[in-house]
Amino acid sequence: MPSNNIHIDVKTLARGISLIENQVEGFEELLLNLKPSSAKIIGITGAPGAGKSSLTDALIGEMVAVKKKVAVLCVDPSSPFNKGALLGDRIRMSEWYNHPDVFIRSLASKGSLGGLHPKIFEITDLVKSSGFDYVIIETVGVGQSEVDIAAIADITIVMLVPEGGDIIQTMKAGLMEVADIFVINKSDRPGSENFYNTLIQILGPAFNHTGKEIPVLKTIAIEKKGIPDLYQKIEKWNIENYSPHKINLLSEKIWALIQNEKMKELDQEKMKMQIEEAASKPGFNMYAFAKNYGKKKIENNKD
Repeated sequence: MPSNNIHIDVKTLARGISLIENQVEGFEELLLNLKPSSAKIIGITGAPGAGKSSLTDALIGEMVAVKKKVAVLCVDPSSPFNKGALLGDRIRMSEWYNHPDVFIRSLASKGSLGGLHPKIFEITDLVKSSGFDYVIIETVGVGQSEVDIAAIADITIVMLVPEGGDIIQTMKAGLMEVADIFVINKSDRPGSENFYNTLIQILGPAFNHTGKEIPVLKTIAIEKKGIPDLYQKIEKWNIENYSPHKINLLSEKIWALIQNEKMKELDQEKMKMQIEEAASKPGFNMYAFAKNYGKKKIENNKD
């Protein structure tokens, strides 16, 4: 874990995130010089209204109380007008905004179908290398985000509420595969005990074929109840650095980076002139053009 004596330069970190978000010249150099880190990445996901922000707020309090440094990345829905984050971290976690051991940043999902920021991997790596003990990623909580966050996070917390009976029915469709910990929030509501027992049954050996034991914890996040138990689970969690989810994501990210690097070799204006010439001839096919153009570039590079 990072030393508690490490000073975190919040302004520099914030500027670095903006560089990556906007792909400003020099952002790649920044990523190439990142320092290795043992910080734990915690992913928090679940349906809207499950209390993700309240749980995050309570976890920050628990971590700060034991002198840990915490960064929070809140991935919010994008505004349809300015593409910025609709929900603000200052509103939800205002208590921690000026705390010296806490860094909070809202990121717009920018229309990403997975519910995560398109540069979340790079931003997380930057934040992780900045001297924090924990990096919490709170997702929009839509569709694919559960799978995506599981690939990035060391620990994935899936939040449910007692009224989430429909989620139980679709559990085998993927939630059991990505969740490391289930949290039933708002557990003071009617039907909470039945919901808990049903979930425990589903996660039992008779139904659970994932091969891993998944803890189920009950919380009332807004009242900070159950949070110490959750933090203890996180603190003692044995991180699996090379899980299949992580390897898959790493492969996809590295593939994309290689593709982007190759694209830099292309002269778009020159290609545009060649397209104009080819398109003026009968039988033009853009797929054939693209395939042949790619082959020519490879052959030229060999020479």
